[in-house]
Amino acid sequence: MRKRAIVPPALRAAAEQLKMSPAILSGGHLFLTGSTGGNADGTMPGDAAIQMRNALGKIGAILAEAGVGFDAVVEMTTYHVGLREHFEAIDRVRLEHFSEPFPAWTAVEVAGLRRDGAVIEIRVIAEMDTSD
Repeated sequence: MRKRAIVPPALRAAAEQLKMSPAILSGGHLFLTGSTGGNADGTMPGDAAIQMRNALGKIGAILAEAGVGFDAVVEMTTYHVGLREHFEAIDRVRLEHFSEPFPAWTAVEVAGLRRDGAVIEIRVIAEMDTSD
């Protein structure tokens, strides 16, 4: 089995520090590590919609580094602290990035996330074009 790490330049230092890959390309699919919605300066915004937009921005950069866009996403799992309090706001942001056919989506309520102040973490799986 062959696998390859996808690491956009903007995420290289964090990936090296954490000893992880932002994404792994394997078997015709791209598996992304969960992304939280911290700002570029490392601070965590208090607004769930901003966190969702920031997390999807990171995901978009990883997808672009692999040569695909949000339309390649086939599955999304989101982890939420306070899901019911912010679901409508993050759903509006989700619809700014995804269109039909929408990826399969599972939203999970959790007690906490690794980053202080994070209320959402998103991981996706994207299908890669292997017709080359």
